[in-house]
Amino acid sequence: MLRIAIDGPGGAGKSSVAKAIAARLGIIYVDTGALYRTIGLYMLNHGIDPTSAPDVVSKLNDFTLELKFQDGKQVILLDGVDVGDTIRAPEVSMAASGVSAIKEVRDYLLNMQRDIAAHNDVIMDGRDIGTVILPRAEVKIFLTASAEARAMRRYNELIAKGRDVKYEDVYREMVERDKNDSTRDIAPCVQAKDAVLIDNSNLNFEQTVDAIISVIKKKTKKQKPFYMWMHMIIAFPIRIFNRIKVYGAENIPAEGGYIVCANHIAAKDVFLIGASCPRQICFLAKAELFSVPVVRTFLKLMGAVKLDRTGGDVAAIRKSIELLNEGRLVAIFPQGHRNPGVNPQDTVIKSGTGLIAYRSGADILPVFLQAKNNKYRLFRRINVIFGKPIKNSDLGITSGRHGEYEAATRKIFGEIIALGGYEFNDAEGKEN
Repeated sequence: MLRIAIDGPGGAGKSSVAKAIAARLGIIYVDTGALYRTIGLYMLNHGIDPTSAPDVVSKLNDFTLELKFQDGKQVILLDGVDVGDTIRAPEVSMAASGVSAIKEVRDYLLNMQRDIAAHNDVIMDGRDIGTVILPRAEVKIFLTASAEARAMRRYNELIAKGRDVKYEDVYREMVERDKNDSTRDIAPCVQAKDAVLIDNSNLNFEQTVDAIISVIKKKTKKQKPFYMWMHMIIAFPIRIFNRIKVYGAENIPAEGGYIVCANHIAAKDVFLIGASCPRQICFLAKAELFSVPVVRTFLKLMGAVKLDRTGGDVAAIRKSIELLNEGRLVAIFPQGHRNPGVNPQDTVIKSGTGLIAYRSGADILPVFLQAKNNKYRLFRRINVIFGKPIKNSDLGITSGRHGEYEAATRKIFGEIIALGGYEFNDAEGKEN
């Protein structure tokens, strides 16, 4: 999947450039700013102050907002009506800046935007695409220009559309919106650390498109991670030969760091889960495996985390948290050891999962591996069931005490085995 994020201030030409690039590459263009403009337009039409969070939030369920693609072009329907160019007026731009600073509005649109990117090759432009919406985008661009250059472009664009505007007013509004967008508390317009900066103050339209296309080519020339190459080669055979049936694939988040937690039957659980998930998963592997040169090299290429199981492994915990903060999936088996033939509710769990969840702040993706009698047999079906993510805030960890880690891990494991129809009754959690 190719995801291209273009961020930057208003008037830098993000939308027109992104449209041209989408046409060249044959991918979908998503104008995220248009979504905020549409909500801003609704508020203006109904006499709502776009900067008043309580008033705006109270109206979010009073209208329908749809984003469709017709002949490869984005169309936004507000209560079933195409908004067209009405959202491009200066007053709507200011309203968009107001509503976009409201957390509930951003949450309202977040899943819509991520869902499109999860199922299509896309290019999105906005102000927080690379930092918030698509933090794992393959290509990130921060497109900017001087305020004077951007105001002149916007002025010429509005004049060409027959609008009666003055350059001074457009410039003043541009500077005011820049300040609002870059200093707001919620998703400010800032350059992502791994974004490529392009200043097009002195570039024309075609030169800007060519500059970004050049960056995209360089970025996409890089090889896929070894893990994903291996996934392309062996995931399908693994699913076929193990008769894997995947349930709840729609619960796998397209973006962001999550702790993948599952029950543990056998060593091949790693391969079963990995083959069932479209994203790369970093698994914790016991330290003994890293002592074999060939195996060590393979594990490193696969992104495995070395784990010393003789006690609390601070390095493994730190590395897991680092990966989660980077937006990766990190797999942990709360049971610690394999338990073939044992009903999962009868096993003892370790509290390391709760510790890592607390330190990273990551949500949890529960997975249940289901096999008859909790044993794998040749040609016998294996179900891999992905549950809905568990919110970190629902784990009840407030002070970071050991008892809270244990209780949180018990809650997580209880939800894991509930996917298989079990109820967890064990009272002997132990620290990892």
